[in-house]
Amino acid sequence: MKKLLTLFIVFTIVSMCTPAFAGTHGKNGKVSGRSIGAGALSLIIWPGIGQAVNDQSYEKNLTHALLGLTGIFRIWSCYDAVVDRQGGVWKNRI
Repeated sequence: MKKLLTLFIVFTIVSMCTPAFAGTHGKNGKVSGRSIGAGALSLIIWPGIGQAVNDQSYEKNLTHALLGLTGIFRIWSCYDAVVDRQGGVWKNRI
């Protein structure tokens, strides 16, 4: 049981830096009622739904949905949907 818990903790820590490896550049959009709702959907239901509501590309929706399996990615996906970020990274850093 200890090994399983340790493996889970290590995987969670490693997956926290996953958005930093995105190789594209992004541009923040405007925060609106629609983007707030999209962020809530990404946080509560599943990452990727908020990006679909914001009419993002299919690749971005799929990436968010798959990385949503990590659990911690929900927070990043929520932020990404709230600011309606077009493209990949936040200020070319993350």
